[in-house]
Amino acid sequence: MRKLVIVFAVLGLTGIASAQKAPAAPAGNAKVKVYDFSGDTIEGDLIKPEGSTVDARDFAKHSSLINIRKSFIPEIIKSAEDL
Repeated sequence: MRKLVIVFAVLGLTGIASAQKAPAAPAGNAKVKVYDFSGDTIEGDLIKPEGSTVDARDFAKHSSLINIRKSFIPEIIKSAEDL
């Protein structure tokens, strides 16, 4: 079992080592591209949607769904007396 774990560890490490990227070229040999756009003139218009603005619908306002009962407090007192 121990040998099997060692074999998998060695195979895993060799896979990691082979997946590494090659080192970058030294700075003196690097190719540099320069793009010069100074002579170009860009002309155009701003494009935006036409038409009226649509606002979101307001939510309906409803009355409360909670009805307060007048006999609530006496019922609580009665249930406490029954204990």
